[in-house]
Amino acid sequence: MGSGAWSTDVYDAADRYRRATGKSAFAYSDSGARTVHKALDPKGVGVRESRDSDEHPDSVAIAVLFDVTGSMGSVPRVLQQKLPQLLGLLLRKGYVTDPQILFGAIGDATCDRAPLQVGQFESDNRLDDDLGRFVLEGGGGGQMTESYELAMYFMARHTSIDCHEKRGKRGYLFIIGDEQAYSRVKISEVRDVIGDELTEPIKLRAIVEEVRRKYDTYYILPAGSSYAGNTAILDFWRDLLGQNVIALDDLDAVCETIALTIGLGEDSIDLDEGLADLGEVGSAAAGTVGKALARIGGGRAPVARGATPPDLAAPVSVERL
Repeated sequence: MGSGAWSTDVYDAADRYRRATGKSAFAYSDSGARTVHKALDPKGVGVRESRDSDEHPDSVAIAVLFDVTGSMGSVPRVLQQKLPQLLGLLLRKGYVTDPQILFGAIGDATCDRAPLQVGQFESDNRLDDDLGRFVLEGGGGGQMTESYELAMYFMARHTSIDCHEKRGKRGYLFIIGDEQAYSRVKISEVRDVIGDELTEPIKLRAIVEEVRRKYDTYYILPAGSSYAGNTAILDFWRDLLGQNVIALDDLDAVCETIALTIGLGEDSIDLDEGLADLGEVGSAAAGTVGKALARIGGGRAPVARGATPPDLAAPVSVERL
C-alpha cells in the first residue's frame, strides 16, 4: 500500500459534499455500526505494508493509533478535521519526502465489540476514507486500562515496512490515549482478535521492546480526556518509553504535535524552526506544541529541507474546528 499523493483540493471537495448532503465524516459509526469494518479488521491479516515504489522511493512508515473509549472518542474526529495540517507540514515543509500513514483504533479486548481496528499505510486521500470507517465505540472497561498492548503486538508482528527492512530506519508509532496498558498480551485475545496462536502470554515490557525495534514509539496524553495530567498514567508510560511521552494541553494541537515530532526525529528541523513553521501556516498551536515537545526537541539542529511539492505550494487554509 502507500501509492498516490495527498491532495487538499480532493479533501476540500469531499468535505463540501458531506456538508451539503448532511453526511458525517464518520458515517459508518454514526449510522449505528458496532462491528469492525471489514477493511479495518485485524483478524487474519498477514501484514499491513509500507513499501517503496517509483512514486515513493524513500517511504517512511507513520502509524497513529488512538484510544476510542470513553472521553477519547473525539480524537479521530479531530484527526480527520486536521489532516490537511498534518500532511501539509510533513510535505510542504519537507519534514518527510514520502510519508505513508496508517490509522488504528484501540479499545478494550476484555469487553468491547471492536477492541482493535487497523487501516492500511496510505499516502493519499484514502487516509480520510480509513478514518471514516472506524467504529467510535466509546466503551472501555473503566479500570484505567485499555488494550494498548494488543495494538503494539499487531504493530510489532503484523506490519512490514521498507524504511526499516531496507534501510534500517525505524518508522514512527504514536499512541494517543489516557489510560494504562494491561500487564501482558493475552493468548485468548490475540487468538480472538488477530487470529494468531501464542503458546504463552507476552509481558508488556517485552512487547514494548519488540515494537520499539521497528518504530520510534510515542505516547500522547491529551487534555480533555478522563485522565489528562494524571501523574500515575504519565509515570506508567515514562517507565516504558522514557522521554517519548507527551502531555498535550490542547487536543486540537495533536496533528501539529505529531508533525513536529516527526520533523525532529528526521532531523529536518529544530524545535524553534518547527514552531516558526506553525506560525507560517496559520496554526495557533505553537505555544501548546512547544510546551509539549520541550522534553524531546530542545537539542536538535536543523538540516537542509526538501523542495515544496507542487500540490502543496499554497498555504493550507482549511479550518474545521
